[in-house]
Amino acid sequence: MITTVLILLLSVVFFVSGKVRSDLVALCALVLLLLFNILTPSEALSGFSSSVVIMMVGLFVVGGAIFKTGLAKMISSRILNLAGTNELKLFILIMLVTAAIGAFVSNTGTVALMLPIVVSMAASGNINTSRLLMPLAFASSMGGMMTLIGTPPNLVIHEELVRAGYKGLSFFTFTPVGVICLTVGIIVLIPLSKMFLTKRADKKDKKKATKSLKELAGEYQLSQNLYRVEAKGNSTISGKTVQELGIAQNYHVTVLEIRRKSSTSKKFFKTMSQEVAGANSVIQEEDILYIRGKFENVERFAKETRSELLDTHKSEGDPRNGSELEFNEIGIAEIVLMPNSHLINKPVKDSGFRENFGVNVLGIQRKKEYLLKNLKDEKMHSGDVVLVQGNWANIARLGEDQSEWVVLGQPLAEAAKVTLNHKAPIAALIMIGMVVTMMFDFIPVEPVTAVIVAALLMVLTGCFRNVEEAYKTINWESIVLIAAMLPMSLALEKTGASEWVSNTLVNGLGGYGPYVLMAGIYFTTSLMTMFISNTATAVLLAPIALSAAVQMEISPYPFMFAVAVAASMCFASPFSTPPNALVMGPGRYTFMDYVKVGLPLQIIMGVVMIFVLPLLFPF
Repeated sequence: MITTVLILLLSVVFFVSGKVRSDLVALCALVLLLLFNILTPSEALSGFSSSVVIMMVGLFVVGGAIFKTGLAKMISSRILNLAGTNELKLFILIMLVTAAIGAFVSNTGTVALMLPIVVSMAASGNINTSRLLMPLAFASSMGGMMTLIGTPPNLVIHEELVRAGYKGLSFFTFTPVGVICLTVGIIVLIPLSKMFLTKRADKKDKKKATKSLKELAGEYQLSQNLYRVEAKGNSTISGKTVQELGIAQNYHVTVLEIRRKSSTSKKFFKTMSQEVAGANSVIQEEDILYIRGKFENVERFAKETRSELLDTHKSEGDPRNGSELEFNEIGIAEIVLMPNSHLINKPVKDSGFRENFGVNVLGIQRKKEYLLKNLKDEKMHSGDVVLVQGNWANIARLGEDQSEWVVLGQPLAEAAKVTLNHKAPIAALIMIGMVVTMMFDFIPVEPVTAVIVAALLMVLTGCFRNVEEAYKTINWESIVLIAAMLPMSLALEKTGASEWVSNTLVNGLGGYGPYVLMAGIYFTTSLMTMFISNTATAVLLAPIALSAAVQMEISPYPFMFAVAVAASMCFASPFSTPPNALVMGPGRYTFMDYVKVGLPLQIIMGVVMIFVLPLLFPF
């Protein structure tokens, strides 16, 4: 028992530190349980065949198809349009719509979907985005409590109850709990968000929600160290590509765009066209290159290539033009990197943005810091806000892959538009079929079977461009984490650790009655979820809660629901759930913002649940 507890404590320490990926920590713990002969190989690997794990894989695919076809974006955009410009109405509608989607789709995917829509809706109503984004993240977690498939802890307690010989939970058993969570959340968040979120942002910039492209350029200091170089007749750069010239490597500057005069001979109709400077862009005579870098490096480049360094007073055929970026054919956009993006820990030079999408990375906003120099070797982090530049068509293409990043900085009117893919009706029918099958007990199909069939149909009917795209929607880190941690509960039970902990809880708190015992279980789970993932916490606490209920000879259901709710309703830290971390950058939140808003909500939610759960599921 001591060895098992030590392995568990060591795992918790590494989960909290965050220096090692959580799935690797879970796998290492699993290997240690094998090496110390605490579990047999079949017991240790049982998590990978668990119906919970298989169901989660299928749900990732189904959720990905709903996003890829534009179905969820269409529905949520149309509902949000009902709010108009009324701030309170918009606030409540965002939480309701987010919770409704979060009931059927992963909370991370829900936030990824809603993020650009909420930003654009806030802009149209002249509302501060920081007032809405944290409640958006919290609402996705509350929505997860509405259904059996809404969040992994729900599936975990269902599996634990079935394994112990109790009746499993139906699809909508959680709905009353979820409705109460959402109601409490809305009531508490309305004053808290107004007190602690809007005030801070308003002092700095009252119009932060309505950033124009010019303001975005100013925020990232794009006009600083920006110079124009013209390719003259005798210039050595004419007729060569940007890659052939090796400008970045040889001169340590970046060519952002190329402007080219039109071929018309009419003096009054001469115009300039814009082109993003890609690796294969061919520079022609009289092209004007917009170059960013130190003045001495730009000057050396112009001198060595026999090009002309233009001053700010020389126009390009239009007296308004100077050394400023224009956003006619070329635009800029902010994107937020998703937690499961393949770009995490990759340097910018290996990101493939230029090669795959024809866009350049101009800057990175990490928390409150702006990284603007020597970007090519800078490694990207989860939650980074990356400023990219490219033509509008390529920026629009970036918005198609929401499994990797979320586009924020497109023109806000464009972000609000919905592109309905022709496969959306098929995705809707498959999703409805899956939900109906799981809802009604008289349909002789197990939930895991319904999810697998739905995921397979999404692929076979072309809701993904290819099978690889479907695989990309699966968060394998979460899957491996759950599969590797599920046997830990078996090890705790096998060695008597679960019984010892439950005995301690029962002996220490049981004498005060089931309410006090349930409060102890709830807030223990809530505290652990602030430091390790909610799924891992649910896996560890569910068997302990079940054992404690059995010892007191009362129903385990309220105790199991206490574990699921406490694991999901964790708001006091940006790192407790992926949605919390995802909105931290776009909302410009600090750690203390989560404490000020999330901690009171988390405590109030816990107090309400301790009294409500026994009413819904009597002892």
